[in-house]
Amino acid sequence: MNAKTKKWIGVSVALVILAGIIAWCAVSAVRTKGIGGVFNFSVVVCLLFGIFLTAALGYLLGRIKVKGVSLGTAGVFLVAIAFGCISTIKGLEGLPVIGNFYIKDSTSALYKYYGSIVQNVGLVLFVASVGFIAGPNFFKNLKKNATSYVLLGAIIIFIGALVAVVFALILGEGYSGKEFSVGVLSGALTTTPGYSAALEAVETEGAKSMVTLGHAIAYPFGVVGVVLFVQLMPKFLKADMEKERELLKVDAGETKEKKEGLFTCDPFGLMPFGLAVICGLILGSIKIPLTGNGYNGTCFSLGTTGGVLIMCLIFGHFGHLGKLSLEIPEKTAKVFREFGLMLFLIGAGTAGGAQLVTKIAEYGGLIILYGFLGGIVMTLLPMIVGFFFAKYVLKISLLNNLGSITGGMTSTPALGTLISTAGTDDVASAYASTYPVSLVLIVLASQFIVTLL
Repeated sequence: MNAKTKKWIGVSVALVILAGIIAWCAVSAVRTKGIGGVFNFSVVVCLLFGIFLTAALGYLLGRIKVKGVSLGTAGVFLVAIAFGCISTIKGLEGLPVIGNFYIKDSTSALYKYYGSIVQNVGLVLFVASVGFIAGPNFFKNLKKNATSYVLLGAIIIFIGALVAVVFALILGEGYSGKEFSVGVLSGALTTTPGYSAALEAVETEGAKSMVTLGHAIAYPFGVVGVVLFVQLMPKFLKADMEKERELLKVDAGETKEKKEGLFTCDPFGLMPFGLAVICGLILGSIKIPLTGNGYNGTCFSLGTTGGVLIMCLIFGHFGHLGKLSLEIPEKTAKVFREFGLMLFLIGAGTAGGAQLVTKIAEYGGLIILYGFLGGIVMTLLPMIVGFFFAKYVLKISLLNNLGSITGGMTSTPALGTLISTAGTDDVASAYASTYPVSLVLIVLASQFIVTLL
């Protein structure tokens, strides 16, 4: 008996066994629970299935180019929103197998997993990776352009907050204008800390609901708008990307040399990565009182994102602690960065899509349309004003400018897109420099709009 015959016999036996298993499952399904009894779709299995289905379809969508412009990883976000919307369809819960993916409301287990665990794990992985990548050149770049980064971050948040105030005054108190508009602002700038600050500043459940409504409406365009902006601006300006990359290197200065003779715990850098994240979570949880009421009043904290980013920048800058290496390989950082961004978009998109359907059904179409249009203005106007101010007044190079814009808009997805567009990770330094400034200012602006209007 030759090898080819043995191979076909093996395949035939495997197919017969598989057919037997399928037939047995089918017979059992008919006798007992129906087709739903064939599959064991627990909440965890549904969560994993949803994550990787969304990722596969999202990356396919993101690869589609229209005149050289693509959604990139933001395609994952749009598929996640669609998946979240579909998961809330009434009657879905009664269907076999598919009913396991039904999300009734914000109390559902799947909603909580997507909106909290998946989203936050992804965000931590992403910002930690960005911190390690930007760390070696971060402080040199910050020292050289600190004033510009602070000023640009302030301008972006000021313009966005100003539009939000006008938006609130037009809407009026009858529609909870200030609460709704500050929610739209946080969504337009895709900032979770700003959203949290707005929720803390309001007192009633109705006001909190309006903040959530505004955030859910504006968030999708807040993601897609900045992603498209960082791709389109170089094309509109017909930028020479090779020249811009060289200017970026000049701004960053020379890269630090790696020190020899350091002790490395593991080849993938998981120990220093984990240690930096732990330190960042501790830093981000520290609360600073902003009023005379102390910790009983409004407090500021860097949160998960800000704390982890800052600590990973410090780890990435110093690179070692005595003889202990704190560096992580470039491949590890890039894989974590992309994987984290994917998880963040899937978590935010699925939970946001489910929430959006619920809110539209509750509040009707007109207020949704008004919030969506307001969100578009709050996303585009700060970016446009900030970009041209940085270009003509601050004289910042194009890629540093766009990196600062993504940081000023606190846009995690846009940084991932910009890195692909620019063809270099060096843009992360400008993002990391502007992000903390905008983070602090958007938290303060959200609280001031609610309390002062």
